[in-house]
Amino acid sequence: MATDLARRKPKDIVYEHDLTVEWRDGVIAHYPFFALRAACPCAGCVDELTGTRTLKEENIPKDVTVRTAEYVGNYALQFFWSDNHNTGIYSFRYLRELYDLANARGGGPEGPHSLKS
Repeated sequence: MATDLARRKPKDIVYEHDLTVEWRDGVIAHYPFFALRAACPCAGCVDELTGTRTLKEENIPKDVTVRTAEYVGNYALQFFWSDNHNTGIYSFRYLRELYDLANARGGGPEGPHSLKS
């Protein structure tokens, strides 16, 4: 339980050139803005009934950035994107799942990855 909690709660969050999250278990994950925007979990980007992603990556500006971000309670972040999208709530659990999935696939600069070995 404590290990799972450490994996789901960030120790530090910085957004500058990407979103960088230092997790309490020591992992430092980098989320490129484009990949994060493409993974938006909101109902406008994912069909609520089927879970099918409806957002097409070609409709996202390649240079999309975060204008601002706000905490949602103690469990999530809401991003206000440069393409004027702002309805996605990215739970800390979802952010960690994105990282863990990308890490299992070998990571890379186009998706969440860690620079820590």
